[in-house]
Amino acid sequence: MRNSRAQILVTHTVRIQTIRTQRKVTSMSSNDEMEIRELLDRYATSLADSDAVAAVAQYAADGVFYPYNLPTAAGTDQLLTSYRQIFAAIKLDVAFTVRDVVVDGDLALATTSSKGQVTVLEPGITTAEQNREVFVLNRVDGEWKIAHYMFNKAEAPVVAGS
Repeated sequence: MRNSRAQILVTHTVRIQTIRTQRKVTSMSSNDEMEIRELLDRYATSLADSDAVAAVAQYAADGVFYPYNLPTAAGTDQLLTSYRQIFAAIKLDVAFTVRDVVVDGDLALATTSSKGQVTVLEPGITTAEQNREVFVLNRVDGEWKIAHYMFNKAEAPVVAGS
């Protein structure tokens, strides 16, 4: 099952990038852009508020989250569990910058970067946080939803003793 999810993500990403290259798509309708940016803003707010329910509300029912250094979460129940565990451990204070949005019908790809800080709740240590994100979105019943979301660190983490 994981293989098929990864294949879907790669297929969607390649499809959108191919369309973008072939058609030189650099913008989408103002409604699509506005709706996607609003979705990403709601998602960012849910992270800042440590609100698992609001975060998961931005996903399609079969949405998949590929967090850095944590197990993949697929579907509403696993997404809720994952976000609740994350928010029980950390507090995020990051700002997202939308780098690119490409739309093809009911499918979209958004790349973002985020920068700010994260506080590990126990023992209360705050450090810089900087990530790169990829969102694959589907329009579901006329509304944009996150189908797949993956992020990684913008820079390699410092390893003790290196």
